[in-house]
Amino acid sequence: MKALVHVLRFLLSAAPWAMARGALLSITVLLMGAALLGLSGWFITASGLAGIAGIGIAFDFFRPSAGVRFLALGRAAARYGERLLTHDATLRALAKLRVRLLEQEATRDARGLMQLRSEGVLTRIVADVDALDGLALRLLLPVMAALLAHLAVFWVLGWLVGWPMAWAILIGYVPFAALILWRLGREGLHPSHTAEIEAQDLRRGLIDTIRDREALILRGRIGAREDVLLKTDGRLRQAARQLDEAERAAAFRLSVLVTLVAGAALAIGVWLVTDNGTGPAVAAIGVFVALALAETVLPLRRGFAELGRMAGAAQRIGGFDAAQPLRTAIPTSSASQPAPAPTRGDEPAVLTIWRPDFSLDLRAGDTAALTGASGIGKTTLLLQIAGLLAAGPQDGGQEIAVLGKPPCDWEDSAFREVVTMVPQRSALLRGTVRENLALAADATDDEMWAALAAADLQHTFDARGGLDTQLGEGGAGLSGGQARRLCLARALLKRPRLLLLDEPTEGLDDESSHLVLIGIRRALPDAAIVAALHRGAGHPVFGHRCALTVSPRI
Repeated sequence: MKALVHVLRFLLSAAPWAMARGALLSITVLLMGAALLGLSGWFITASGLAGIAGIGIAFDFFRPSAGVRFLALGRAAARYGERLLTHDATLRALAKLRVRLLEQEATRDARGLMQLRSEGVLTRIVADVDALDGLALRLLLPVMAALLAHLAVFWVLGWLVGWPMAWAILIGYVPFAALILWRLGREGLHPSHTAEIEAQDLRRGLIDTIRDREALILRGRIGAREDVLLKTDGRLRQAARQLDEAERAAAFRLSVLVTLVAGAALAIGVWLVTDNGTGPAVAAIGVFVALALAETVLPLRRGFAELGRMAGAAQRIGGFDAAQPLRTAIPTSSASQPAPAPTRGDEPAVLTIWRPDFSLDLRAGDTAALTGASGIGKTTLLLQIAGLLAAGPQDGGQEIAVLGKPPCDWEDSAFREVVTMVPQRSALLRGTVRENLALAADATDDEMWAALAAADLQHTFDARGGLDTQLGEGGAGLSGGQARRLCLARALLKRPRLLLLDEPTEGLDDESSHLVLIGIRRALPDAAIVAALHRGAGHPVFGHRCALTVSPRI
């Protein structure tokens, strides 16, 4: 529950004044409802007794009826204001929560980000935030308002009707309602949590099925996928049934409790009238207020039924503390002075690497190939050069400098102007080829065509509509190799001083690989290029070949 407390603290701190005003109006609604029914009970009883006694002509009907109308209209206005303020505050808080969660995802290092599926992260964030919207609206604010309303009614009834009536209603409602709701929360903890998990799995499964439907049909797996989705839906329905049964049982218990408390109030009212000399109309106030206070407990069952769902969502998003700043993915170096630039004559080194297994000194126009067994750390090294992954003590004293400065000493915006990395996983947007290339730079059509030619894509898009060729989400419509080469063409438009490539020829035949490597070198004749390769390291474009034999991550 610690995670739930942190999220609740964040939601309250996002719009504290609106929440406070909404809470005040929630209490006002409950108190005005109790006052309305209490005054109505007194009015009905008193007017009836006046009629029986034959003095109805002298009874003041106007002021009580005016009070009833005032309380009815005031309660409606307070309810409207309470819904407006609390929902507005909650929506603002949830918007900030979504931003905070996305910022939290952005603090992952590059390897973690590359392993994420954007649609999976987005689906989880949307579902978890939706699960938390009832934390303040259906749990915290109603419980606080109910407790304060009961305390206020207790003192007023004790002063107006009598302390036996006040104690009977307070003791009858608060502890027993708390016990019923606690039992509901306990019984609903597992099914509500399970229902939320299965609902998210079903949603993700449907998204994956729709996205991969063509591949599933071709492989004859669409039926198997449908069976998996139906089983998930079955588990979701079963959990929902269990939760509904627990909630309906709690609603029945609360209804019985309201009946018993009202009956006790009626019995105490009779005793007050017969033995204590209390007026019947005054005693009726207690009975009607006992009925009105049902509004304080009956709506709470939904919030307690969904406690497991909300607790699970808070746990999945991490239960952060709103007062704590976000961690940065790459820590800033504590060195006050950057390392001096190594030189060969008067020419600065674009990239310098020292490792136990090799050292590298790249100048403008140099090209290096990183080789090694799978898992040896080629991608990790590229991420560290790009400043996207911090080096630690386990990296064996490895030193990296870009233009004489470690990556962590650079200002990020300046560093991104110098270094560009093209990872294995392509990142393309839904839209035209021109729109995807324009993400790198404000380039002309001729420059874009030159970049496509360097990546051996000019003939591909020339036959499909040119730069206005439409791409689907994530580059749908292109093969894996074409998508990777389009990302490469986009990187070439940035014209970096240091270009990092992770498996740039993966999925290409020898002829295409040769054309791409030659095209890259011709497009960026003055850039230093480092490529991690499983094959093709012997290509003549590479003037340096570095074999990794020591894994930096053990």
